[in-house]
Amino acid sequence: MTADPSLRSVKAWPFEEAAKVADRLAASPKAAGAPRGALFETGYGPSGLPHIGTFGEVARTTWVRRAFERMTGLPSRLLAFSDDMDGLRKVPDNVPNKAMLAEHLGKPLTAIPDPFGTHDSFGAHNNARLRAFLDAFGFEYEFASSTDYYREGRFDAALLRMAERHEAVRTVILPTLGPERRATYSPFLPIHPETGVVMQVPMEEVRPAEDLLVWTDPATGQRHGTRITGGHCKAQWKADWALRWTALGVDYEMSGKDLIDSVRLSGQICRLLGGTPPAGFTYELFLDEHGQKISKSKGNGLTIEEWLRYAPPESLAQFMYQAPQRAKRLFFDVIPRAADEYLANLEKLRAQPEPTNPAFHIHNGSSNDPGSPVSFAMLLNLASVVNAEGPEILWGFIRRYAPEVTPESHPMLARMAEYAVAYYRDFVAPAKTFRAPSATERAALEDLLQVLRSLPADSDAEAIQALLYEVGKRHPFASLRDWFSCLYQLLLGQQEGPRFGGFVALYGIPGTIGLIESALGREASAA
Repeated sequence: MTADPSLRSVKAWPFEEAAKVADRLAASPKAAGAPRGALFETGYGPSGLPHIGTFGEVARTTWVRRAFERMTGLPSRLLAFSDDMDGLRKVPDNVPNKAMLAEHLGKPLTAIPDPFGTHDSFGAHNNARLRAFLDAFGFEYEFASSTDYYREGRFDAALLRMAERHEAVRTVILPTLGPERRATYSPFLPIHPETGVVMQVPMEEVRPAEDLLVWTDPATGQRHGTRITGGHCKAQWKADWALRWTALGVDYEMSGKDLIDSVRLSGQICRLLGGTPPAGFTYELFLDEHGQKISKSKGNGLTIEEWLRYAPPESLAQFMYQAPQRAKRLFFDVIPRAADEYLANLEKLRAQPEPTNPAFHIHNGSSNDPGSPVSFAMLLNLASVVNAEGPEILWGFIRRYAPEVTPESHPMLARMAEYAVAYYRDFVAPAKTFRAPSATERAALEDLLQVLRSLPADSDAEAIQALLYEVGKRHPFASLRDWFSCLYQLLLGQQEGPRFGGFVALYGIPGTIGLIESALGREASAA
């Protein structure tokens, strides 16, 4: 790819982050001679399943990586690193054979039998789930297993260096620990030679020249000597992060706001080991609809499976792209807006590949997808009016509105129609409530009824919208917003909706006249 240094001036956060990586490489001693590529990393704890945050971190890192390649012309790699050598701390709730897993607590995930019976170990099972998850979204990455990297010796040199700086590393971490943990802390976790458990015990001796750790099993009092290298021990997680950065030369890694202190401590340890911490980016965490932090234990979040039941993955990418350093509420009501923001940006991308457009990053620069001539919000309102049980009923209206459009010619619209029906069924239909018009609203609706009856059946959305404004201005509403709110509430049974002129054009003037007549037939409320 040809370098485009002008992209440094683009006011889009992926390019701003990419510039940080480019500057890091330029300042690196490795930059002497032939320019090297950049290593991007994301990390996972494979004791659980991939989730919506996993998607967000990989998608965001991918956007920075692509921006880096466009800006510099240099190659890059994305390493998806699984911490599968960690000891299993507790038995997950969502697995079979819990009694069997309980017998293996404390052992590395890759040394525990798979409770599902499909892989060589529990770690291998969860790694396969992670890879299938990433593959399903088309991410480009290299998978890395912590167990493999330790056993293959990829961390050996950095581990021996950590042994040489053992007390200095402890000095970084000890102030962050409570008194009890401080007394026993070591950055090294030896694997018990008999039980296979990842041990959290103090080191009595650390002998880097002999490749040896000396420690005592508190349960038996037996003294053990464990090799530092070759996968016989692993590092505590903050030290492990630093070890990885140093040994692999990681250039960029994102992390959530809750890991700010960990990033700082790992950066200090990385420098002690002779490495340079990667460039980084701190993203904000998600909130629920009440503004509370999302928690797995509380179950107050929105899962990726739930999002993808009601909107395409591109809409989730749109949500992840916008303002990643600002806390955002992640609940069902944000899905329609994200879907329509994506559709609008896709339309702009097809007209002009502008690198400030989120769709530019979602589609890696360009897309031939024709998008959708009908917004997701419009499809939802159509589904609501016709009580749609399937997308085929929506297509009856879509074909009349846009005769040249078919599910084959516009696959995104076809997908959106299916999602709209599902969203309507689960969220809109249960909340639909119709009320009777007030005297003011009744007069305005009767006025609108006469206007619509005089219009040609093929009037376009803009012409209808202009007439709606004129009708609203003729009646004593506090604002035009109140006029349109009354249309949504009286005709659609909802609190809000899309541009009403567009809805009338899609649903049809005769159908809309029927909705108004139904509303006028309800018993009038007080003015």
